[in-house]
Amino acid sequence: MTTIAIMLLGVLAGRFVPLRAKPYNEKFQLCATLLLIFSMGISLGARESFFAELARIGRESLLFCLLPTAGSIACVYPLSRRFMDRAHTETGAKKAPKTSDPMVFLAVGALLSGIACGAHPAAAAWLAFLPDHSEALLDLLMVSVGLSVGMRRGLLAIIRHYHVKILVIPAGIIAGSLAGGLVCALLLDYPAAQALSIAGGLGWYSLAGVAIGNLAGPELGSIAFLASLMREIFSFFLIPYVARFAGPWTAIAPAAATSEDTTLPMLIRYTNEETVVFAVVNGILCSAAVPFLIAFCY
Repeated sequence: MTTIAIMLLGVLAGRFVPLRAKPYNEKFQLCATLLLIFSMGISLGARESFFAELARIGRESLLFCLLPTAGSIACVYPLSRRFMDRAHTETGAKKAPKTSDPMVFLAVGALLSGIACGAHPAAAAWLAFLPDHSEALLDLLMVSVGLSVGMRRGLLAIIRHYHVKILVIPAGIIAGSLAGGLVCALLLDYPAAQALSIAGGLGWYSLAGVAIGNLAGPELGSIAFLASLMREIFSFFLIPYVARFAGPWTAIAPAAATSEDTTLPMLIRYTNEETVVFAVVNGILCSAAVPFLIAFCY
């Protein structure tokens, strides 16, 4: 909730920022996003058991990432076309990536570079200040995101226009994620309750790993952690293409609970401010649902 409060301060400040500052704000968001991805890679590479975990449980984690993510996209797409603004659905995406979109390659490079640095003890020690201060960087990014939203006039009118329809996207994400979890249970011969709990992490890897680890032991906790972490990472690369081919509403689906913070800059870059409002609300609702889903499904 602190992150949301910080972003709201940025929204208020954005009402007084001249529009000519928008390009500079977008450049800051790009740099801060890449730095956060790099920092995430450092944290991954520095984990003593990271590569062993990938070798041992990577396949299950990847499946628990891909199928719930695909289920969310598959559910949100028809729901958004049925209930949301069709004109926005069809024309709202901006800066749709071409086959060689530089942002995607920059993000991949930042992640791989971070993992490589994290795996090297000397480099990891020298760069340790980045993961240690990632929350401060995220707070700065959220101020910048808030400024972008605040520069957009008429946001309250947008929320009033959609009213209860603002629940359509989080409902589709949750339903699709749980459906993907059930498919994982069938493919991996997991108990349905455990599979649903893992899928119910919705990208919130820190909570999912700890909560499920306490319920079912460290191995399942590691799978839940990696699956949600992969979902967050993959969202950075999926959002541009989902926005291009399925529309801006559906671009929120891969991000799930992370659409209110870490993946929000990508949504700003590839959709528009109207979608960003929905992304923030979606992130709040999905984050609130994660503890309930994990406890209820297990």
